[in-house]
Amino acid sequence: MNSLKNVYIMVDCEGISGIWHGMQLPPKGHRSEEGRRCMTRDINTVVAACLACGAEKIAVRDCHGGGGTAIWDELSEGAEYIMGNTGEARFYDLDAYDAVILLGYHAMAGTLGGLLEHSDSPGVIQHYWLNGLEVGEIGLDAFNAGDHGKPVIMVSGDDYTCAETSALMPWAATAQVKKGLGLFGAQLLSVGAAKAELERAVADAFARWADMEPLICEKPATIRVEVTNRSSLPWVAGKPYLRIINGNTFEVDGDTVNEAFFRTI
Repeated sequence: MNSLKNVYIMVDCEGISGIWHGMQLPPKGHRSEEGRRCMTRDINTVVAACLACGAEKIAVRDCHGGGGTAIWDELSEGAEYIMGNTGEARFYDLDAYDAVILLGYHAMAGTLGGLLEHSDSPGVIQHYWLNGLEVGEIGLDAFNAGDHGKPVIMVSGDDYTCAETSALMPWAATAQVKKGLGLFGAQLLSVGAAKAELERAVADAFARWADMEPLICEKPATIRVEVTNRSSLPWVAGKPYLRIINGNTFEVDGDTVNEAFFRTI
């Protein structure tokens, strides 16, 4: 296999270095500007590390909240940036790239001790299952990328995020930039140590990417969703792909993971 040249970096906020509480999360946290700076710093670190490893084309997708968390005029010149709504495509234009990095991710909902753990919608979604396998945002995005034939080669976040990644994709490099101490607490690396850890993981991912594989699920893709409140169940009218399982659980089918995911919304 040729050397890795085209990289797609998907960026969330909760697992970014320096983040330890929801008050740092845009758009509503009263320390959200701090969170934006932290995300921008991690993005620039990873873009620079990818370029140092030989990458020639890099896309960065800001996927936290509404997709406008990073500070645009402070971002590296070494990549292009996908901000805001991308329609019903979680990974916009992914086919133009060879591999995926999940930067700043978090553990799935219900992970005891995981910093800011949740799955998609905190307070609304309690659990996701994809074809019977319990997954969070790491798994959903990895299987989505797998439908495009793209492997996830690196994930960064707290220790629970890294453990979840290794259980699902043992080949992927992980960058542990903090230790989760609970929902709203973490033991953080210093700025310099976090930078070095991200750089180390990128180099590891590039060195081993030829041996990494896309994560593929059988089709149709069935996503089961458990919500925290019965009032959050969707209406079934006009949705032949949707089945109500019980008072707080429903299922959808899709020809792809992406299609199934957007049918849950």
